[in-house]
Amino acid sequence: MRVIYIFLYLFLEVIVSTYFASMLGGLYTFLEIVISAFIGMFLLKNFKYSLMMNIKSLTKGETTQEDFIKQNVANAIGAILLIIPGFLTDIVGILLQFGILTRILTKIFKFKIASKTNSNGSFSEYQEQQFTYKQKRRRYDDDEIIDVEVIDDSKSINH
Repeated sequence: MRVIYIFLYLFLEVIVSTYFASMLGGLYTFLEIVISAFIGMFLLKNFKYSLMMNIKSLTKGETTQEDFIKQNVANAIGAILLIIPGFLTDIVGILLQFGILTRILTKIFKFKIASKTNSNGSFSEYQEQQFTYKQKRRRYDDDEIIDVEVIDDSKSINH
C-alpha cells in the first residue's frame, strides 16, 4: 500500500516539474533547483538558532509544547524538501517554512501529546505527588546542611 504513495508522489512530481520547466525553460529550471538547494542547506544549517529561540519562548511560556513541536518539525522537513530537486518538493518545503501547510494539516489531523500519568490515570494527581515529593526532598536536603567556618591561622613555620 505504501508503494502506491511513492508512485503517486513521483507522478505528481513529474507532472508539476514538467509544467514549470516548460514555462521557465532549462536554464531557469536549473537555477531554481540550485538556488532552492542552497536555501534549504542554509535553513538547515541555521536551524539550531531558530530552535534555540523557540526553546527560549517555550521556557518563558510564550508558546505551547504543541506549537513548539509543530513549528520545529515543519521547519526541518521544509528545509530538507527544499534541498531535494523538484518543483513539488520546493512548493511543499516553502509552505512548511511559512507554516501554511502546517496549519492546514493540523486542522485535518489532531495532534496528540503523551502525558505523564500515575497509576490512577489522573495528570493532576501526578503533579500533586511530584510537588509533595519535591517539598519533602527539599526539607530533607536542608536538614543535612552543615555550616562550616574556616579560620585562617596564618602562623608560618619560619617564625
